[in-house]
Parts: sequence; C-alpha cells; structure tokens
Amino acid sequence: MTKNDIPNIISIVRIVLVVPITYYLWSQNYLVALLLFLVGGLSDGLDGFLARRYHWETELGAMLDPMGDKLMMLSAYLLLGWHSLLPWWLVILVISRDLILVFGTLLYRKFVAVAKLKPLYISKLNTVFQILLVLIIMVSQVITINQLIVDSILWLVAITTVMSGYAYIHEWGNRAWHTLKGNEGNDS
Repeated sequence: MTKNDIPNIISIVRIVLVVPITYYLWSQNYLVALLLFLVGGLSDGLDGFLARRYHWETELGAMLDPMGDKLMMLSAYLLLGWHSLLPWWLVILVISRDLILVFGTLLYRKFVAVAKLKPLYISKLNTVFQILLVLIIMVSQVITINQLIVDSILWLVAITTVMSGYAYIHEWGNRAWHTLKGNEGNDS
C-alpha cells in the first residue's frame, strides 16, 4: 500500500458504509443512519481533497468515488421513499436522472468517443441539495424541523435535478453532434 492508495481506501470504506446505512434506514433507526451518513459524507470530502491536493488521483479512484456517492444516495432515497418520508415522484426523478447520465455516457463512449466527465456547477449544486435533503429528513425523524424547510429543500432538489439532467444532455448532445459531424467531414 502506498500513499496514493489512501483516497481509494477511503472510497472503499464509504462503499462498505452503505450496508449499515441501509440497515439502519430500513429499521428506521434514523439517528445511527444519520451519523453513518455524515461519516460517509465527510469521507467523500476527505478522499477528494487528498486526491487533488497530493495528486493521488487514480483511474480506480475515478470509479470508486462516484460509485460510493451514488450507492449512498440511491439507498437513502429508496429507503426514505419506502418509509414515505420522501415522495416517490422525487425518488424516481433523482434515480432517473442518474440512469440517463449512466446510459448516456455508455452510448457516448460506444458511438462517439471516450467521455471524460467533468461535473457541471449545477450538478454539484444538485448533489449538495440531495445530500442536504437526506440529512434534513433523517434529522426531522429525531427532532422537529419546520415542514417549510423540508419542502423548500425538496423542491430545490427537484428543480436542480431537472436542470442538471438537462444541462448534461444538452452539453454532451452538442459534443456528440460536433464530434460526429467533424468525423463525417474527415471521411469525405
């Protein structure tokens, strides 16, 4: 093991944390789920900081980091929806956006070129709101939180999810169009 492996190990720990987070959400022990979710969130910030700060980025880390994030969010949204703490339309919207991005990336790689995804600002904002909503929902099961706060964040998640999905489709659709158009011009 080298220092370069530290961010990857942190990402793996975050992936492993999905199991107890899921268990505690399923059993509706929101306080423990909240604490574990916070640890997972802090680990996400830490592995990213270490990878960028010390140039410990790896191809494996580029896969593990978003995988850990998506697994944590997917399990949280599904279980909070299952327990009727999040509306199903929002759960479906969030998951659909991620599926569209995954399939879009696969199609882009197959038919256009290697896709080097760089997170868009709106996507980062959406992620912040998604995480904040999960945290607020879990906290609201432990202490009373004004419903207006919960509803406001819920709608911010919905709006930024749609905006983020549209922004990715627009940007990568344009890239595909221009790349393929350029390739057709080179074949003539």
